[in-house]
Amino acid sequence: MKAAVHGSTIRKAVGNRLSKIYTKTGDDGTTGLGDGTRTPKDSARVEAYGTVDELNSVIGVLLAVPDLPLPVIETLNQVQHDLFDLGGELCIPGMAMIEDADIARLETTLDQFNADLPPLKEFILPGGGMAAAQCHVARTVCRRAERRVVTLSRDASIRPQAIHYLNRLSDLLFVLARVLARASGHGEVMWQHERRKRSES
Repeated sequence: MKAAVHGSTIRKAVGNRLSKIYTKTGDDGTTGLGDGTRTPKDSARVEAYGTVDELNSVIGVLLAVPDLPLPVIETLNQVQHDLFDLGGELCIPGMAMIEDADIARLETTLDQFNADLPPLKEFILPGGGMAAAQCHVARTVCRRAERRVVTLSRDASIRPQAIHYLNRLSDLLFVLARVLARASGHGEVMWQHERRKRSES
């Protein structure tokens, strides 16, 4: 029932906007939140849900990479829906969309993907083929989204689930980058911490 109520609230909040692409209401540098109030376009709240939207778009680019493993596609499709929910939660003060079960699902998925990976002995550089590199981009944007939500939480009441979800998601994207690097045949790019010692000798 709660999810249905949330969905109804979001539909009401955005329903009128979908029929007309431009409204000119933002020409004064403000934007409307889901509850009807207006806020500056560079406010902490808009930065938070805007970065979540950016993350969703970056994951969309990752999903456009050919020949992704089906389990990765299914995982990222679910994540995109979660991120849309999270954006709605951040856009509508007082809204609750991300639940503990969503975070638990991320943790279970992360453990499943990580089970077949060898233990890390070195740091990994972003790379390992197009899919893995794009996944690293998504990971770093996710970390930025998390920082933006933490910033917002200093001045607004933000549910801890929002921050926890982004924190777990960045970990999952790191693991997926490892999976994709190995699946592509490129392999993981390791940081060569000894190179400076060799160049100085």
